[in-house]
Amino acid sequence: MEWVHPYPVGGGSDAIARKLAESVGAQMGRGFFVSNKPGGATNIAAAYVANAKAQGAMVFTGDFATLAANPHLFANLPYDSAKDFAPAGLYARYPILLVVSSKVPANNLDEFLRWAEANPDSANFASSGVGSPQHLAAELFRERTGLKMTHVAYRGGAPAVTDLMAGAVSFALMDASTVVPQMKTGRLKVLGVASPERMKHFPDIPTLHEQGLTGFEAFAWQGMLVPAGTPRDVVDSLNRALGAALASKAVIDFFANIAVEPWFSSPDEMARFVAQENERWGKIIRDRGISLQ
Repeated sequence: MEWVHPYPVGGGSDAIARKLAESVGAQMGRGFFVSNKPGGATNIAAAYVANAKAQGAMVFTGDFATLAANPHLFANLPYDSAKDFAPAGLYARYPILLVVSSKVPANNLDEFLRWAEANPDSANFASSGVGSPQHLAAELFRERTGLKMTHVAYRGGAPAVTDLMAGAVSFALMDASTVVPQMKTGRLKVLGVASPERMKHFPDIPTLHEQGLTGFEAFAWQGMLVPAGTPRDVVDSLNRALGAALASKAVIDFFANIAVEPWFSSPDEMARFVAQENERWGKIIRDRGISLQ
């Protein structure tokens, strides 16, 4: 069974897809192979799955980009995110952190906001690309705080973090999995997590909510999709195997090591969540006039 993944070999989400493919396959008693089709902000892989005639023999890593952002970022897409795929269940949640360069004289949210207000020319933020979860989380942060901020888009999280450590950019709202090494060594200052509750494995990091930014929540996520038309009994079997995989100690420990939270849902719960995310981030994209071609 083919697991189509829209990102390159070797990244964190690729490692998760491979771990889950192994575990889900073991639960179902059948083999999975991961097929990486990166590029086009996930559109290449999404189009491949949308045009496949592999109902019952293919799954796809569906995420924030394919399902919530791209329908609003691109004028024309080679797939219909609402019609060409069916959800099989969410499996990962990527907490997003407010991280700042060591050159920024702030150790909590209040100190950062006061610094940014006093130094608008220096309040530049990094992201892993236009329309990425990190970019849109920062746009929501801009909306909620009223700060004057300048976006600096990079081609991926790694170069963004490199420049952040060097002080070339001042801050970012970055997914925790991208900055785990820097979190552990203190090479970046972590001011808060944009989740309602503290992270289980990093309990010393306060939430932005408890520091006064109430109601602010942003995170990246991934789930399992199948081509539209896949029989429901196949979807249900995949969902049961996915749930069992996410409950296994091997997968729980693997996720914890890279600061990703297992997040299991039914297919119907995933469908409702995706609809909410599509509406929520679509508004941010339209209000800020963000687009990709």
